Amino acid sequence: MLRLSRITLYSIAVVLDVALHGGERWVRRAEISDRQRVPPRYIEEVLRALVRAGILDGKRGRYGGYRLRREPRCITLGEIVRVVRALEVEIESFNPDTASPLAYEVVWPAWKKVQDDLMAQLNNLTIGDLCQGVVEGAPDQTARQPAAV
Repeated sequence: MLRLSRITLYSIAVVLDVALHGGERWVRRAEISDRQRVPPRYIEEVLRALVRAGILDGKRGRYGGYRLRREPRCITLGEIVRVVRALEVEIESFNPDTASPLAYEVVWPAWKKVQDDLMAQLNNLTIGDLCQGVVEGAPDQTARQPAAV
């Protein structure tokens, strides 16, 4: 089920933060957590999943941190959302055996189409697009050019 959960928002914000503050420099987990107010219990898991998915590179140690593995324009929000979905546990999955006939035959297919349409839009929206939005419309303290990878 597609939903805009807290962990989805945090994940997109983490990647956007790394895009804006990284580049050749490794961005430390604590910096991201402080700037984005992402609780430590979320950020560790999110960062690991983003590294495994090939969205971020991670480096351990005193001079380690995270940076984008690809250019911001090559990372889509759809890709990040798919990574997050794998992290989330479905609380209530759809079971056609217990659904009403109308829910199963009419409502569920309509909902699935809406989800597919939304994912198609997210697949066309990149971290680079969001970086550009920050540069063009954010308050001065956050407006930065996206880091080149």
